[in-house]
Amino acid sequence: MISVSETLRTNHLSGKGSLVGYYPAGFPNVDDSIEALVAMAENGCDVLEIGVPYSDPVMDGLVIQQATELARDNGFGLKDLFHVILEVRSRVQTPLLVMSYWNPVLAYGIERFADDLVDSGAQGLITPDLIPDEAADWIEISKQKNLDRVFLVAPSSSDDRVRDNSDVSQGFVYSVSTMGITGERANLDALARNLVQRVRTLSDQLTCVGVGISTPEQVREVNQYADGAIVGTAFVKAYQADGLAGLVAKTKDLASGLG
Repeated sequence: MISVSETLRTNHLSGKGSLVGYYPAGFPNVDDSIEALVAMAENGCDVLEIGVPYSDPVMDGLVIQQATELARDNGFGLKDLFHVILEVRSRVQTPLLVMSYWNPVLAYGIERFADDLVDSGAQGLITPDLIPDEAADWIEISKQKNLDRVFLVAPSSSDDRVRDNSDVSQGFVYSVSTMGITGERANLDALARNLVQRVRTLSDQLTCVGVGISTPEQVREVNQYADGAIVGTAFVKAYQADGLAGLVAKTKDLASGLG
């Protein structure tokens, strides 16, 4: 199976660009979230990012908060995450990362979580609230199991933080486009371009830009200077409005921004 980094690098070199699609596991329920993720993969997403519903999603905007709350209300538990991954993996070969706050991983057990990622067919983990200084166990275990580990950098990050987070990442570095929570924005912050340049100057890692991307034009713009565009809220909003058909239409629309 092609890796996340191979996918991003191949697409970038070909001039195509990459679309990384976020969707919460269990929204609106487990079975429907499987269908949603498969549809995203089949209609233009180059990498899937499966979100873990959590009670304190500090980085997420209202749209994603509402979706993850519904998933939890409908009985989603962390064990269901790996069932979702297994089912999606059985139907598509798209590289797949999990996006999770750190407390659920700790509660589940870091090594057990890593083992279940491998067994279910995921390529790694994005950890929005974990910094390398506090990630020694995860870094070691993920190295042993050859799992990607994606750390975040923001416009406010010092050069030392950008370098440190990039150096320990595998797969790509998640460059946060703006100083805020996830959601759609009419204009992407110019700080994103500067942040990507800092990652490239301070490391040799690939980097994708997320937070606020919601149009084909923004997908195209981001791929002109980064290795991929990460979209979440727009997908969830499309499903909330028009179900699976709306999600498919939105995926095709955003993918049209790729070369």
